[in-house]
Amino acid sequence: MTEEVTLTLDLARESMDSSIKHLETELTKIRAGKATPSMLDSVKVEYYGGMVPLTQVATVGTLDARTITIKPWEKDSIEFIERGIINANLGFAPQNNGESVMINVPPLTEERRKQLVKQAKAEGENAKIGIRNARKDANDSIKKLHKDDGLAEDNAKDAEAQVQKLTDEFIVKIDSFVSAKEKDIMTV
Repeated sequence: MTEEVTLTLDLARESMDSSIKHLETELTKIRAGKATPSMLDSVKVEYYGGMVPLTQVATVGTLDARTITIKPWEKDSIEFIERGIINANLGFAPQNNGESVMINVPPLTEERRKQLVKQAKAEGENAKIGIRNARKDANDSIKKLHKDDGLAEDNAKDAEAQVQKLTDEFIVKIDSFVSAKEKDIMTV
């Protein structure tokens, strides 16, 4: 196998890996009923005139499976934290006790669970699109090498077969991530 083909396959693998990493990140944002600090990753808080992530102004943790606690480093920032949580539109009602902010995560209804499963499946489909785009780019590069640089037809076919094998492996990974998330969401 030529160096160009190896490089093409490596680039395809990197691109597919990034699709998987993105999927994992997106799936962690979908809550499965248990309170986790990562639920507030998208929250931005006004702090000295700028918008900063919540984790830069407070410690975020969980008290139990249904309660998130936010302990600000400066008590003056409590109302900004509350406003940031409300503005993030996550459906949470923050409660301020003067020292910290508490969020009670309500249990998921059956209907909401089904919506979250649909969202997880949609993220899986987006990741599959990324995988297919990486496959298309790799196959286009291989065809270009065959046409322009004189790559032997047998080598080009072998390389395309390797790209397809790689694609199939990543599609299976995506399906397993999505089904695991679906199981997690539907577990009451």
